[in-house]
Amino acid sequence: MTVAARAAAGDAPPADEAAAGEHAISTEGLTKRFRGGQLAVDHIGLAVPRGSVYGFLGPNGSGKTTTIRMLLGLVHPTEGSLRLLGADLRDGLDPVLPKVGALVEGPAYYPFLSGWQNLARLDAADRSADPRTARSRIDHALDQVGLLAAADKRYRAYSLGMKQRLGIAAALLRPRELMVLDEPTNGLDPQGTREIRALIRHIAADGTTVFVSSHLLAEVEQICTHVGVMSQGRLAFQGTLALLRSRGEPRIGIRTAQPAAAAGVLARLGLADIDADGTRVTARLGGQAPEHVNAELVRSGVPVSGLETIRPSLEDLFVELTGEGFDVTG
Repeated sequence: MTVAARAAAGDAPPADEAAAGEHAISTEGLTKRFRGGQLAVDHIGLAVPRGSVYGFLGPNGSGKTTTIRMLLGLVHPTEGSLRLLGADLRDGLDPVLPKVGALVEGPAYYPFLSGWQNLARLDAADRSADPRTARSRIDHALDQVGLLAAADKRYRAYSLGMKQRLGIAAALLRPRELMVLDEPTNGLDPQGTREIRALIRHIAADGTTVFVSSHLLAEVEQICTHVGVMSQGRLAFQGTLALLRSRGEPRIGIRTAQPAAAAGVLARLGLADIDADGTRVTARLGGQAPEHVNAELVRSGVPVSGLETIRPSLEDLFVELTGEGFDVTG
């Protein structure tokens, strides 16, 4: 099995096919079963390439947040192995976590303090941070997320989008090789969502790997290079966005004044799942070339006023993978 095929099946490539340093995140058989017996995450194999923007998708309850908590050491796996930035987390978290920034769920800060003051307190609590560079690092983090002008504004006066950006600024107080963002646009209005998308692009442009959990397909299409789709605790798909798009079987759509005759020609050509609705006839294209289908229709005397190849939308593909719909807004 090729590396690409194994990734699509949700299995991490073995060490002899890909060096550990090739992936910012790699897991093998990662599993979490809670005390009550609930299997939240079921033997998943993540392979997140360095420098990618990896969309981690799935319906609510599919195991996304539990997986993220295991990646950050907040929850211990029941089984399996996990590597972050090439380091095996069974050897300890301390060497690698300073290279990882994270925003999990919603940020919580002192409402009566300014954004700058809140970040200063967070930075002071980090024993590995250099206090001599705190001021410049805080200013730089606020500038990266577009909040430097609002640095002295009290947190309680921030909009929801500003609060999310401050949470990301906290994760950027030190240079990071990996950013883990759990639903960073959750609850935001369209403007706030666009701001966070632009920020993720900016972070990724600097070479940082971004692992972003989301249920919004618009985020996937606009910012992600790779995706992993969770369904009922398992990894239903993993690979590039282009690979996901290629999974769907294309259909052919024909507009004609003689739909019954057109359907007959398609059946004779061996096309399946033929559907005639008014003047439009569609069918699974299979291995037929659209131009050959068109030529056969014309040869049979069927007038063709329009012909198109229809590929499944991302929403269709996600429903096929998970059996559930996704939010396509945002």
